[in-house]
Order: sequence, then C-alpha cells, then structure tokens
Amino acid sequence: MDSREFRRRGKEMVDYIADYLDGIEGRPVYPDVEPGYLRPLIPATAPQEPETYEDIIKDIEKIIMPGVTHWHSPYFFAYFPTASSYPAMLADMLCGAIGCIGFSWAASPACTELETVMMDWLGKMLELPEAFLAGRAGEGGGVIQGSASEATLVALLAARTKVIRQLQAASPEFTQAAIMEKLVAYTSDQAHSSVERAGLIGGIKLKAVPSDGNFSMRASALREALERDKAAGLIPFFVVATLGTTSCCSFDN
Repeated sequence: MDSREFRRRGKEMVDYIADYLDGIEGRPVYPDVEPGYLRPLIPATAPQEPETYEDIIKDIEKIIMPGVTHWHSPYFFAYFPTASSYPAMLADMLCGAIGCIGFSWAASPACTELETVMMDWLGKMLELPEAFLAGRAGEGGGVIQGSASEATLVALLAARTKVIRQLQAASPEFTQAAIMEKLVAYTSDQAHSSVERAGLIGGIKLKAVPSDGNFSMRASALREALERDKAAGLIPFFVVATLGTTSCCSFDN
C-alpha cells in the first residue's frame, strides 16, 4: 500500500467507522457466539499471499463483528463506558503515524513533556496535594498506563521502590529481601480485583480494611490496622483508595 492507496483506503475506513457508529444501536449488544467460534472461520496458519483489501473488509463484517461486544451501544450497561470518541479516533491515527516510543525524554521530548503536563492537569482536577504533581521541578507526577490494572501495579511498585531506598539509606545493613518481608499494603474490602493482583505480582502482603455501611473505608479502621501491624514489626507503606475515576494513570509523590 503506497500513500496514494492509503489516502483512498483511509477515507473508506472513516466512512466505515462513521456508518458503524451511526447504526450501532441496530446491532446486538452482546454477541451470540460460543467460545472458539472464530477458529474454524479463519485459516489455521498465516496466509502465504496477501488478501485484497475488499476481502479483508468483508471478513470484518462476516467474522469479526459477530463476535464483538459493542461498548459504544446506547444499550450497553455492563462494565463501564468506553472512552473513545471521534476526536480520540483522529488522535489515534496521528499517534499511529508518528509512532512515538516514549520510554525516555530523549526518545521523544514532546511525548514525555505533554504527558507530564496533562497528568498535572488531571492531578489538579482531582485536587491532589501539590506533592503529587510534577510542576516545574516537583518530585511527584503521574504516568499514563494501558489499563487501570497496570496503573495500580505501577503505583504499588513505585511506592515499594521508594520505601526500600529510604530504609536502606537510613539502615544500609537491611537487605531488600528483609525489607520486603515486612512491607504491608492496605486496601478497601470493596477494591477491584486488580489491587489483589498487584499485591501478588509485587510480592507484597495486602490487607483488606473493612468498609462501612456506605461501602467506604473508614480512617479509624485503617488507623487500627496500621497500629496493629507496626506493633507486630511490619512496615505499612501503601494504601489503595478509589478516587471515583477509572483513568488509566498512576501518581507518585
């Protein structure tokens, strides 16, 4: 595909997407398929020769769409609403064309700096303390992750690394393994399962704090747990609380 065909196919794809969204309420929200439905419909091995664009588009409607859960549907009431929009789709096209790999500032300065500034926007919208923001020279800041589960894990790992470094700086004789054995994190008993997974992946003791009649984790219950574990020689270092957003980001101060 050269740039000339890309221009033509790109316009066709925009029309396909617009038609799909305009008529999405006419599609069944949840697919009427069984596990494994797709395997018999496509070759068992990768094709040796490319297929035509027209055949690929036909396969999308014939093979893919019957197995799609339509999160954009106005009749979709499960999980949470998808965050995609027409402006976001255009942005995805541009991001795909630029192809930034933003693992460091030098890899793409604009990518890193735009993320830093916009995460500060979000932090201010959530009214986070100044220590959680990057600012012009702050030690805090947020990063964008691919999912809420990733964000929870990254926040826990960042907190774990920070407290280990602090304790080893104060007491160099402490090994990382010795500190890890004593670390303990806390979360509401109403927390998402991703929090428990983060604790397992991070190798951290994770304790659920009982919620009240409003399903809220009370400060008094948390305080009791902290005091009890400190008396037992453990090191509390991390508390997970719901902020009322499923933004795929994490903040660290």
